[in-house]
Amino acid sequence: MARKPFHPPEPGEITLPTSETKGYIHGTKAVAGFGNKDYYVMKIPVAEARDVIIKHHYSHRIVNNSYVHLGVFMDGKRVGVLQFGYALNPHRANSIVADTVVGQYLELNRMWLSDEAPRNSESMAISYAIKYIKAAIPGCAWIQSFADERCGGLGVVYQASNFVYCGFHYTTFYELDGEAYHPMLLTAHKKMGQRGRYLRDNLDRAVKCKLRQFRYIYFIKKNWQPRLKMKTFPYPKPSLN
Repeated sequence: MARKPFHPPEPGEITLPTSETKGYIHGTKAVAGFGNKDYYVMKIPVAEARDVIIKHHYSHRIVNNSYVHLGVFMDGKRVGVLQFGYALNPHRANSIVADTVVGQYLELNRMWLSDEAPRNSESMAISYAIKYIKAAIPGCAWIQSFADERCGGLGVVYQASNFVYCGFHYTTFYELDGEAYHPMLLTAHKKMGQRGRYLRDNLDRAVKCKLRQFRYIYFIKKNWQPRLKMKTFPYPKPSLN
């Protein structure tokens, strides 16, 4: 299948960084990442990224919409993964930032960093990932991400990365046997999908929860920020109720 024009190109054979100077990591065909020999973000195979997320992310689930797969490396060892891709409703990005079409935005679908990574590693990984995206996908104008209250955070990492805060909305989900299930599983894919079937069969034991998701947006192309159709707010703090 041909690569879509807004998907990152394959870098070819990669030359890893050998100095402490921060900069782009190049392959024989295209840019591969950003950073220095001590800490860098670099494109990795989709199968590798998915394996890490399934094993280590709190959800233990991948997002099939992801098409940018980046590893986070410290002293040459992989200590994290970031996956970017389409939003849940890819063609509704125009309702967030005016005149946006598919390929002009990304959503940070999954991020996981090992406890081995030092303080502030998440914001550094996001910063390096954005630099890579800017070079590898020049048509991308903005990035959206959500901080999930299930994780006990308000999106501090996005605040440290200078994202714009666009408020929160409530998401309803079911908690069953220590896992979270989206309500759409009750009606969607009735003929397939073990998770949906398991939720429906055990709905009497499931606990319905309502938690907040905090929306953050980063404008790679700063001149697009006036197109934002959502209100912005001061960053939420731990005292938020």
